[in-house]
Amino acid sequence: MQPFADFKLDLETFIPDLSALIEINHKTIADSLAIPNKTYANFVRPFDLMEEDMELLFTPLSHINAVKNSEESQKVYADALPILTDYSTFIGQNLAIYEAFKVIKENEYDTLNTEERRILDLNILHFELAGAHLDDASKQRLSEINLRKSTLTNDFSQNVLDATNAYEKIITDAADVEGIPESDLENARFEEDGVSKYRFTLQMPSYIAYMTYGPNRSIREELYRAYTTRAPQNGVIIDELMALRQESAQLLGFENYAEYSLASKMAPSTESVLDFLNSLVEASRKQGMRELEELRAIAPGIDLQSYDTAYYGEILKKAQYDIDEEEYRPYFEQRSVMNGMFTFLNVLFGIRFEEIELSLWDDKASAYDVYEDDELMARVYFDLESRKNKRGGAWMNNFQTHHCDTAGCTHLSSAFVVCNFPPSSETSPSLLRHDDVVTLFHEMGHTLHHLLSKVKEHGVSGVNGVEWDAVEFPSQFLENFAYEPKVLKLFAKHHETGEILSDEMIAKLIRAKNFQSGMFMLRQVEFSLFDFELHSKLYQGDEIQNLLNSVRAKTALIRPPEYNKFQNGFSHIFSGGYSAGYYSYKWAEVLSADAYYAIVDEGVFGSELARKYKDVVLAKGGSQSMQELFVEMMGRECESKNLLRLSGIE
Repeated sequence: MQPFADFKLDLETFIPDLSALIEINHKTIADSLAIPNKTYANFVRPFDLMEEDMELLFTPLSHINAVKNSEESQKVYADALPILTDYSTFIGQNLAIYEAFKVIKENEYDTLNTEERRILDLNILHFELAGAHLDDASKQRLSEINLRKSTLTNDFSQNVLDATNAYEKIITDAADVEGIPESDLENARFEEDGVSKYRFTLQMPSYIAYMTYGPNRSIREELYRAYTTRAPQNGVIIDELMALRQESAQLLGFENYAEYSLASKMAPSTESVLDFLNSLVEASRKQGMRELEELRAIAPGIDLQSYDTAYYGEILKKAQYDIDEEEYRPYFEQRSVMNGMFTFLNVLFGIRFEEIELSLWDDKASAYDVYEDDELMARVYFDLESRKNKRGGAWMNNFQTHHCDTAGCTHLSSAFVVCNFPPSSETSPSLLRHDDVVTLFHEMGHTLHHLLSKVKEHGVSGVNGVEWDAVEFPSQFLENFAYEPKVLKLFAKHHETGEILSDEMIAKLIRAKNFQSGMFMLRQVEFSLFDFELHSKLYQGDEIQNLLNSVRAKTALIRPPEYNKFQNGFSHIFSGGYSAGYYSYKWAEVLSADAYYAIVDEGVFGSELARKYKDVVLAKGGSQSMQELFVEMMGRECESKNLLRLSGIE
């Protein structure tokens, strides 16, 4: 068994190291192509394993550029992108490799196991989606497009980060922060010229705190305007990206980029995706309208706007459910939540987490080894607190992948979990909102999907090879347990007194779970419809805003102000992996809701189905279609009715 790779990054030598690795890979490919009798063992497996070496080199750079962004990391990352893009284009468009895969499939397919067949099938599909079968002129144009797209997506992401970091609102009047929880004020408060002042930023914990509790409506709008008008220069990037995506899709024989995107997903057609999303609008709209009227009723005389909904929503939630989110935060101290989550995962899946001492990129980061039946399985790194020069949001990033190499040696998996929770200090711990707890469980669901793989073939192990519209299944599945009473009692303990969260408070939390669920569903479907329709034909300039407006006419119960340019910060689809795929969150939620209720109805602790979920869905990674794995686990096809049940929509 191979030891874990050290997390190390030398920015000064990264580009030479990358170039050297690519040169080695080129030689490996040339030597492999020269083999007269190519087989899965002597051609496909060595080819597949080259990706792991690339990930081990590149992942630390992409990780540091996201969590410890600097001018130096930006430059190295930007310099690396064209090199990587050129290399991946060379691989993806290599007709000789493509033809070799097809010959091996024709000769050996019946003798291969399920994992090996999946590797062949997915690679052949990826070669075709990369244009390996095209003429030289088309390949050259695709290469140019891919190179330009990599630059544009990086620029988009950096523009959003720079704009987020550049803004701050200084408040001097104590009346303007009245009602904001002390834990948030402590992070915002500073002294200047003997006067207490408060700094609010567009970093998520700070922004959410004022939008939810800030009493000054004009300041809420100022923050909202700053947030929704970030990075206006991204408008030009979007136009060029959309044109390039459409052109590349058509070069590959697809009518539009949405069709291209679905070629590697579970959803069978663009019509099926649009029908699914529109059915959710139809199911949610009446309830959403009732929820909006309830909101308006507690804000008489106010022309309710987008920057008011979180503030009055918090007031309404307290009135309807007698629940104050801030009463819960002392019970959700970050370290306690993590330890309780580990205990829960031990009970549910029989896995154990053991913290280890490592020198990492930040003092707040931590590392744990993961054991199953006292056998070392994986390693996970956590970086959970917000700070400047760290990308917003939350994500899992896989580092190493479980697999067996050509010598039969097993390599273990590792991954990063990144969040942006309220920062701790020497005088105050990091106290989470329950939404933060849900986020942690969500990202841990992704992480377990990668870490607990027992697949031997690298390219379909862990999250590798999983259809994009199924990849959210494990994350959404696990986040649902953040509302289970037995699970909450494992970690919801007052950080000062040790008192366990009472049954009454847990009951309130569960009752409030689907507060404004109709409005929330409509908001999520708005993102999905905009993304999918945007990629269904070529939109440019004002057409993009007009499309968003037309989607909002169906989904937005409160129309955002004209200055809201949400698309300029929509990193998921313009610098992440969700282009023409944001619908995946809801598509996968059908799977997660069905599996979750089956386990809850069986009894969470000691559930045989939960162990089967680990042994089938998690352990088998991308080695089979998620549709097949779901049927193997459940013994039946997926039932969609539980999605609305989970969301509390009648």
